[in-house]
Amino acid sequence: MTFTSLTAETAADAAKPILVASERRFGFLPSPIARAAHSPVMLQHLLAGFAAFDKTSLAHAEREIVAMTVAFEVGCHYCMAMHSALGTGDPSVAPLVSALRDGTSLNDPRLEALRIFAREIVRTRGHASPEIRAAFAAAGYDEQAALDVVLGVGVYLLSTFANILTDAPLDPPFAAFAWEQRSPVHASGSAGPMR
Repeated sequence: MTFTSLTAETAADAAKPILVASERRFGFLPSPIARAAHSPVMLQHLLAGFAAFDKTSLAHAEREIVAMTVAFEVGCHYCMAMHSALGTGDPSVAPLVSALRDGTSLNDPRLEALRIFAREIVRTRGHASPEIRAAFAAAGYDEQAALDVVLGVGVYLLSTFANILTDAPLDPPFAAFAWEQRSPVHASGSAGPMR
């Protein structure tokens, strides 16, 4: 199965407006959108999920922590490069990018509790330990924030899975931030083979 990159001219009618809007927003048509357009329903759902996540109780930098933590855990080269590129231009995210790309601890204890919580949700498929839940709460996050993290994890799992399945190539604007995970960690916590 080979996924080609669709355009507004070659995609199904239901996907055309999304492709046009994406190209207008970015100045080019990102390859993940061009390839996800093979399923207009999935693409619509994905973009609606991103829009919903943007309206959660989490601040922009916190949402980026969730997105990049999922990208690290799943091993999505496109998401990691794109979020790194966009994050370096944002003063609230730029100081976090290096650690998030490496999957290492953040200097801010509150944000580190968020990163660990998001990582735990991915690795345990939602079965966060009482200790990690308690640390998340002690960092000042409430039940709404916990569910907002779950929303973000779900949206970015969908995105990363689609990017990997469709083998979305890295677009030139993000090439300087190319990323390859050296030792992917799976749900069991053990290192696994590169994909």
